Amino acid sequence: MPATDGPVLLYDGECGFCRAWVRQLVRVDGRGMLRFAPLQGAFAQVALRRCGLPLKDFESLVFLPEAEGEKYHLRTEGLIAALARLGGGWRVAARFIAVVPATWRNAVYNGVAGARYRIFGRVVYRDGELLDPKWAQRFLT
Repeated sequence: MPATDGPVLLYDGECGFCRAWVRQLVRVDGRGMLRFAPLQGAFAQVALRRCGLPLKDFESLVFLPEAEGEKYHLRTEGLIAALARLGGGWRVAARFIAVVPATWRNAVYNGVAGARYRIFGRVVYRDGELLDPKWAQRFLT
């Protein structure tokens, strides 16, 4: 699968919590279904513009079912969509999360997003920086 085909999860590349979750998703995604791109990077900025989303709102993860498409899912809907793509137990987890009303899920999500730098730290985002070189093909910058 070329790097720009298939689903992509856009995440805050400066958020320690977000990067830890991305590392975990890469580890559990043995089939390599998901690609990842930091919201601060060129790929994500083009995708955000294409989807009509704010270019500086780094408090929301964005899931793109197709890297070059205009369809997207934000916040917990994006998390649910990404987990469902992983299959197996992760798909089951996605279904359980989806049972919770979106207003409740997103209230928790927004609370964590608002406190994430204070609690989990901020890391320096550098364009082209990868979390681990062996995952290079999974990251779009």
